[in-house]
Amino acid sequence: MIGIYLTTNNFILDFNYFVTYYALCKTFGTLRIFYPDELEKSTNHDFHDLESIKDYCPNGDSENKCETDLDKIKAGFLFLFEEIIVNNINFLSKEQSKGFIIYIMIWLNYMLNLKNVNNINNINGFYTKYIESNTNFTNCNKGGKDCNSILKDKTGYNNFKEFIEANEYLLNIKFEDPSKVYDSFKLLCNMFYGVNAANPDSEEYLRIANQFVEKYKELNGDSDITEDSPYYQVLSTLSNDYNNIKNECRDCQYSNFPTLPTYSRRSVIKNTLISIAFIFASVSIFLGIAYKVNNKELKNYFHYIYANVNKKIIRFLTFYISIRYLDFGNDFKNKN
Repeated sequence: MIGIYLTTNNFILDFNYFVTYYALCKTFGTLRIFYPDELEKSTNHDFHDLESIKDYCPNGDSENKCETDLDKIKAGFLFLFEEIIVNNINFLSKEQSKGFIIYIMIWLNYMLNLKNVNNINNINGFYTKYIESNTNFTNCNKGGKDCNSILKDKTGYNNFKEFIEANEYLLNIKFEDPSKVYDSFKLLCNMFYGVNAANPDSEEYLRIANQFVEKYKELNGDSDITEDSPYYQVLSTLSNDYNNIKNECRDCQYSNFPTLPTYSRRSVIKNTLISIAFIFASVSIFLGIAYKVNNKELKNYFHYIYANVNKKIIRFLTFYISIRYLDFGNDFKNKN
């Protein structure tokens, strides 16, 4: 486990939380050295020299080899599970156990889209082919010892496969741009590295924090977000970890971290406009019918609507109808 500085500049940090998160980010950083996450980047390191990763490569003639990008993604995925979840299972909180699995899924989503191997560019397709029957996901084994009971205590599930299947949103994550989500996670790691450095540069980690918030705002406006959507679950994980370090760093020399938005304004505006448009269309249609049938009925029904629908919307509709009503009625009469 990597040591971090907890007393520099009077930082008040939760040891377990930051040690485990530091280990999380280091594991991803190490994997990137041996298997770059950008198409234009190359490496002089042999993929198979990365600790135990060759154990997850397909069996060759005499040794395990990962020859294709698909082989490397599968091996990297299993490597991340072992190094981040299994090896740290005793230190992870319940929130971290679930959140860290989501981060691993974010990496998988990003790499599948980046490499576009064998037309598998989403988590669901990858799961069906390579996880569903893989024993590495049906057993939690740490140093030859069964750790399924610990995993169950942390997540409520007996193994990783059970966890993933029970949380179907992990299999249905579809981002308009996967790189935005993955880049947000990388920025979060850089921010954690920054505040835990031996000599932290507050201006630097605040710069990174601002970059993260801008990325998050982009994500928050990318899609219609509801609390039961996969997109919401991912954003919630990112925001929770961001707010954790922001809150713990309250006594830092520079603690003015930017605040994250709590909802998607685009979605709220869109839904509001749709609601108004629907009400307006419904009332307009009724007014046309009521005008032809009986103006007294129109008046009575309008009073009913006024009593049961938001008054502000009705005031808007009343104004609109007042300037359109005569022409609407004349057109209706002319056509009939």
